[in-house]
Amino acid sequence: MTASSAPYLRPPWGARVIGNRMAKLFARSVLSTLSVRGRTSGRWRSVPVAVLDHDGERYLIAPRGNTEWSRNLRAANSGRLQRGGRVEEFEAVEVPAGERPPLIAVYLEQFGRFPTVAETFRQLPDPADHPTFRIVGSRGLR
Repeated sequence: MTASSAPYLRPPWGARVIGNRMAKLFARSVLSTLSVRGRTSGRWRSVPVAVLDHDGERYLIAPRGNTEWSRNLRAANSGRLQRGGRVEEFEAVEVPAGERPPLIAVYLEQFGRFPTVAETFRQLPDPADHPTFRIVGSRGLR
């Protein structure tokens, strides 16, 4: 299966429109805003994400599968994370599918209580269906 044909679970309208806005208000201590340049437009695209801290490394995992942000990050290999007033630029390295299961297990321990997170992993049980990126080369902007 190629990355472009990998499964994707489109969130329902309420989760996309209302959920993302509510998440920014109520889950500030958990969520960061990921910004990545679009792979065709080159314009910055932003989405709330949960950053996994594990064994001294940080990761971005796409619970819904082959999302637009994961496809853009795969193409750009870099992005920005913002949390509170802090912004950092980073480079990203995709984690091979065989190394994802323990990361997904920790991700579910930390974030599985949030609406739809655990359900998406039940619907897409194969770790290969969840693009996962290690954050490297980070530098703060402000």
